[in-house]
Amino acid sequence: MERLRKLIERVADADAVVLIRGETGSGKEMVARAIHESSRRASEPFMAVNCSALPGPLVESMIFGHEKGAFTGAQQRVRGQLELAAGGTVLLDEIAEMPVELQAKLLRVIEDRRFRPLGSETEVPLRARLLAATHVDLHERMAAGRFREDLFFRLDVVTLEVPSLAEHTADMPALIATFVAGQSRPLSFTSEAIEWLQRRSWPGNVRELRNAIERVALLSDAEAVDGAVLREVVGDCTGRAAAEVDKIARAILALPERIGSS
Repeated sequence: MERLRKLIERVADADAVVLIRGETGSGKEMVARAIHESSRRASEPFMAVNCSALPGPLVESMIFGHEKGAFTGAQQRVRGQLELAAGGTVLLDEIAEMPVELQAKLLRVIEDRRFRPLGSETEVPLRARLLAATHVDLHERMAAGRFREDLFFRLDVVTLEVPSLAEHTADMPALIATFVAGQSRPLSFTSEAIEWLQRRSWPGNVRELRNAIERVALLSDAEAVDGAVLREVVGDCTGRAAAEVDKIARAILALPERIGSS
């Protein structure tokens, strides 16, 4: 983590594209924000686009913007993230999921530092810095023909590897303290509880740990959290089972207050 911190400081003021790699939930967007906030662009906007969250045409419109009438339903001009970011930073998250035809357009943007909104006849200069993030192996995507080699080599100028939580469990007390500070009520964890959390598997990495702390704050009445509380509220379940527990818990919390007490 210290090595990663030093690399962030080193690349912060460069204009080169940075590729951020790491498992889901490991903190790739946090790394991107740290690069932005450590740079001379910190006073400008930070924009994040999740390339896997929307269909290809909508992602293209979100990134590049569009003119009125560019497609069915385009009733007004909309500026894309590249334009809204001004002189700030744009993170293209989950870039491996970007459609191949859109990858070609992005490659030209990186090379020419200009982009053309959908339906526009004029190009707009790119002032923002580009960062990209992925949790998958881009070499495998290239071998499968799902990611352009030329785009990969343009992105792979500087690559930052974000370690999984399993690789830095010694940081867990600091992470817990940070997440507890964000809760609406006081909460403390015993040494037994911290050891239990350090032993547990975290396939969702730091994001899963943060969600677990939030779940304890919502569902437990204890102010001093020990191993028994964690086994009851968090449990040893991982993966799909944990997702089902979260789904049920959120459904219960969404019930009208008239049904019963908190």
